[in-house]
Amino acid sequence: MARVIEGFLTPPQGRFALCVSRFNGFITEQLLRGAQDALLRHGVADGDIDVFRVPGTFELPGLVRRVAEGGQYAGVVALGCVIRGGTPHFEYVAGEVSKGIGQIALTAPCAVSFGVLTCDTVEQAVDRAGVKAGNKGADAAMACLEMVNLYARIAEVGKKR
Repeated sequence: MARVIEGFLTPPQGRFALCVSRFNGFITEQLLRGAQDALLRHGVADGDIDVFRVPGTFELPGLVRRVAEGGQYAGVVALGCVIRGGTPHFEYVAGEVSKGIGQIALTAPCAVSFGVLTCDTVEQAVDRAGVKAGNKGADAAMACLEMVNLYARIAEVGKKR
């Protein structure tokens, strides 16, 4: 029978970095609160969580890359919010941020999760920041926590062979 290897939602050894955009702060602050709460509720010590802020969502990939490659964190969570407007700006920012963080996640020495909202309306963003659709910041933190544990288990499986 095949072995199933997956992560758990238990506190791993290591620190977490929450990288958050200040732009659309009425949304991103709720995402940040959700991410912090999720980590704390799952046993990560408050002193093991650092918050980094950037001016806008477009700046997140640069920050996330530097934080992830610094080797101080088991997991990094990117939190931001891009809301569609009347110009093509939304497509440029949303696309570049998604692509940038995705590329970082592929090569980073730690877990990297994506908690950036890309919404058509303010109402959609509000709903995803804790009103109707849960809190996507909390979801991203939980995904990061699970991936940190999964990566640790992969290393353990490799040692047993």
